[in-house]
Amino acid sequence: MGTSEVDIIARIEQLERKNIIRQISGIFDTRSLGYQSSLVAMKIPEDRLVEGALAVNSHPGVTHNYKRNHEYNLWLTIAVPPGSDLAATVEKLRELAGAEQARMLPTLRLFKIGVDLDMTGKRAPGAQAKPHYSDAKRSDLGPKALAPGDVEIIREVQENLPLVPEPFTPMAGRLGLDLDEFFARLDRLKAIGHFRRMAAVLYHRKAGFKANAMAVWKVPEGRIDELGPVFGSFRSVSHCYQRPTYPDWPYSVFSMIHGRSVEECQEVIDAISATTGITEYATLYSSTEFKKTRLRYFTPEMEEWEARYLRAPVAAPAD
Repeated sequence: MGTSEVDIIARIEQLERKNIIRQISGIFDTRSLGYQSSLVAMKIPEDRLVEGALAVNSHPGVTHNYKRNHEYNLWLTIAVPPGSDLAATVEKLRELAGAEQARMLPTLRLFKIGVDLDMTGKRAPGAQAKPHYSDAKRSDLGPKALAPGDVEIIREVQENLPLVPEPFTPMAGRLGLDLDEFFARLDRLKAIGHFRRMAAVLYHRKAGFKANAMAVWKVPEGRIDELGPVFGSFRSVSHCYQRPTYPDWPYSVFSMIHGRSVEECQEVIDAISATTGITEYATLYSSTEFKKTRLRYFTPEMEEWEARYLRAPVAAPAD
């Protein structure tokens, strides 16, 4: 970049202080590590929406939680570790939130995940590129494929990268490894699909991307395999999934779009519609962000939540 390491570190520190960079850390594949996850749409009375959202936020596996402009007004993503009951967890959250209904919309197929924000403002709405991460690059190996010491490496790399010249050195030191062995193990986790990449995550609104559109598309069942990758190929689409349909919810393909304005998002949506020929869609914009964080793997918080909310207390023996 034609600058110095000292300057880069100072600039990242400044961006973190301004809440533009949220964190820099490793990104792992939830499914390949054996976690179960789902998008969940809740219908909550408006007069208790904030209270309900805060109850939902209590679960450490809830990473995103937004109010959106729809009858289903609270949309969240949740993940639970191997051995946990995802459906029971969602039902308990529905009860805690006082929601009238909670609809699970798990991923049936991933067409793309990867944020590529237009930092220049010069990208054409219809700009496309081959998705760099999709089901084709995912693994179903599960936690059994983890070697001894892998969980400890994941715990280290998932935290915010320290802004020092050699940030991985203290991580390796805490694990009793030299850097070559540390990176070799990370390479292995990447090769088998557990570890995706190191990346900076932004506070999108602080970075100027104030519109968050979830465009959902009514795609004929027989054309999902054909068109799903096309939806995902648009550079302004950060996430693209196939999800279940219901009698009152005909939308099978979900695409997430971040833009500087509603108008900018709509330009991308128009380009997608023109390219795919799909004209039946709905656009749900987020109006309030209740929670957005990175999922932390193999930590005790989820076990503690489940012990509190899902496991019935053992009755004391009778005298």
